[in-house]
Amino acid sequence: MPPRPPEPVGPFADGVAHVDGQFVPVAEARIPLLDRGFTRSDATYDVTHVWRGYIFRLDDYLDRFERNVAALRMELPLPRDEVRQVLFECVRRSGLRDAYVQMTCTRGIPPGGTRDPRACTNRFYAFAIPFVWIADPNQQQTGLNLHVSSRRRIPADSIDPRIKNFHWLDMTMGLFEAFDASCDIEVLTDGAGHLTEGPGFNIFLVSRGRLTTPAEGVFDGMTRRTVIELCHELDLPLAETSVRIEDLRQADEVFLSSTAGGIMPVTRIDSRSVGNGAPGLTTSLLQQIYWDRKAQGWHGEAIDYAT
Repeated sequence: MPPRPPEPVGPFADGVAHVDGQFVPVAEARIPLLDRGFTRSDATYDVTHVWRGYIFRLDDYLDRFERNVAALRMELPLPRDEVRQVLFECVRRSGLRDAYVQMTCTRGIPPGGTRDPRACTNRFYAFAIPFVWIADPNQQQTGLNLHVSSRRRIPADSIDPRIKNFHWLDMTMGLFEAFDASCDIEVLTDGAGHLTEGPGFNIFLVSRGRLTTPAEGVFDGMTRRTVIELCHELDLPLAETSVRIEDLRQADEVFLSSTAGGIMPVTRIDSRSVGNGAPGLTTSLLQQIYWDRKAQGWHGEAIDYAT
């Protein structure tokens, strides 16, 4: 993975937020205390990123964001073109060449005396901050130690995992469990012995040259989608299917995919080595292609920092 460029300095160096139509330093951004996005986690969000000055797959992220807003029976207060402009402006004002860019729609504040979500006016927020990593550069090279959590992922018939949301307590408590087991990160199961996902990532296995990734109970990650597209391009056999815990423990290679880190090798499962204990050939190939192309603006739109 290439080194990051020097970051900007000044009041917006830590990021820029868009709140109530205003651009402010991210440290000064606030949302109303009574917004149901805060009091009830009644919100959806999406996260794209900027790498080397190019924002990645923005229209794909916007498509997904709009679908999820509609699925929660909300309406964006801004048209799509204005949402795009806000995201570009957050990045431009920050000066960040590598950035984590989030857009959020919350239910809003209910009128006094009612808890009816239909009475709320939906609100839009956005921010750009320095790039966020699940795996730091050293872990990207050596691999992560993954814990198989005893916690069950919230079932899909309760909360559709394809709708990105703030219901992360199952994954957060699983993360504490991973830390207690001296691991870096965790993957949750469906409670019936099958893998789902972890906090902010999808998982892939490589066994005898064939890739598999869970098909149910998971978020439609954009990096997951990108990996699947790369596999088709490279004629790497891949199946979206049910993946058992035993499959994970017997895999030749394991890697994670996320906006916050791209393609990240897993070299230990609960402190036991995966394969020979080093990132595998397929993982390393996909990781190298991903970052090489990203450095060239692949799937990206350039940010005009001079405007």
